[in-house]
Amino acid sequence: MAASSVLPIFSDDEDGPAQSDLDKCVHCGLCLNACPTYRELGVEMDSPRGRIYQMNEIANGEPITPSRILHLDLCLACRGCETACPSGVPYGRMIEAARAQIESRRKRGFWGRFARNVVLERLLPSRTALEIAGTALYLYQVSGFQRLGRLTGLFHLFRNFQNLEALSPNAEIPFFYSKLGKTFPAIGKRRYRVAFMSGCIANVAFARLNEATVRVLQRNGCEVVIPAGQNCCGALHVHSGLKRQARTLARKNIDSVLTENLDAVITNAAGCGSTLKEYDELLDHDMAYRDKAIQFKTLMKDVTEFLASIGLNTEMGTLDVVATYQDSCHLAHGQRIKAAPRQLLRAIPGLTYREMPMADLCCGSAGIYNVVHSDLALQILRHKIENVASTGAALIVTANPGCMLQLSAGMRLYGNGQRVAHVVEVLDEAYRKLERNQTSTHAGLCAT
Repeated sequence: MAASSVLPIFSDDEDGPAQSDLDKCVHCGLCLNACPTYRELGVEMDSPRGRIYQMNEIANGEPITPSRILHLDLCLACRGCETACPSGVPYGRMIEAARAQIESRRKRGFWGRFARNVVLERLLPSRTALEIAGTALYLYQVSGFQRLGRLTGLFHLFRNFQNLEALSPNAEIPFFYSKLGKTFPAIGKRRYRVAFMSGCIANVAFARLNEATVRVLQRNGCEVVIPAGQNCCGALHVHSGLKRQARTLARKNIDSVLTENLDAVITNAAGCGSTLKEYDELLDHDMAYRDKAIQFKTLMKDVTEFLASIGLNTEMGTLDVVATYQDSCHLAHGQRIKAAPRQLLRAIPGLTYREMPMADLCCGSAGIYNVVHSDLALQILRHKIENVASTGAALIVTANPGCMLQLSAGMRLYGNGQRVAHVVEVLDEAYRKLERNQTSTHAGLCAT
């Protein structure tokens, strides 16, 4: 292979996975069945064991070739292998370190550099940029062009755009940004004071989900603070090997939260939560922020984790629906939270819960993976929708906005009209139904 096609080994901040982590893997292969890319491709180098083998080769002085870059890029970083591993291999930390190692010396083409710069360094950290992008997306959707393109098959002429368009979120006016800096009182007696991390894209594309999250927390005795200084959590940056940028975002989030007197910090995005809970690792070498990051981590809770731990308010209306649950990878495998979402769903009156086969196998979302590797992501998704269909559920529930986008695209492409919702959206629906029933009953009594 020509010298120009390999990257030299390097050091400094991006040294790659620690040798102590690499040595934990005994290459037993128990991770293989838990790996979505290995299940689809059947290639050893696209399994966790195979990728760790390649990381070890690089650590021992082998060059970083395009082939090794591709195999590591194809990893979803779903961390399902961590749950399956009997040796406690911290694979998520290792793949992030390997990608940071590659990214620090990788020579991308102009368009690759341009896209990453625009999305990861200009768009996600900027409220103004996200509002502009959200407004443009909203106009595209309400203008009728999106509907026209889907009905006429126009998008089929452009394969990459077709896949990207199928995965695009809806812009939700008004954006949740209007709530930043505000405090929402508890309904009834205040039990807790919490901060809500509303995300970046979620402020534009999941504004109604964020509002539902605040209402559900209020219904459970929480005073909810929306920190004005919060920004993108940095999860996509970490997964893409941009650790320095992620650290900058982490410091801003820590500063925005630790000025408040709080019982917990809440997120409704499992992918974000996994990174937010690992700020102590991200800032371990930052003497000014290391202790602050540990304090932040102790407060950080996924919304399902928090609600299940405080004793859920079960005064709800009845929802007559059959539902199943798709585990968010970074909730089930990154945070090891599987029981809490199911516990909450089973507490809803009238809801019939049916467990999905292989519910903890990735749906193919994985941050921006479904955009960068859309063909493989859709292949994984098609098999996921087959598992959904086997339950006969009309409602598929998950705990992460990225999973919601992927599953919604799957329903449009391969489904039978099933609805996709977040756990807190279903809870909010049940609470609001009780409220409507009570209002209707009160109105009826007044009329008589």
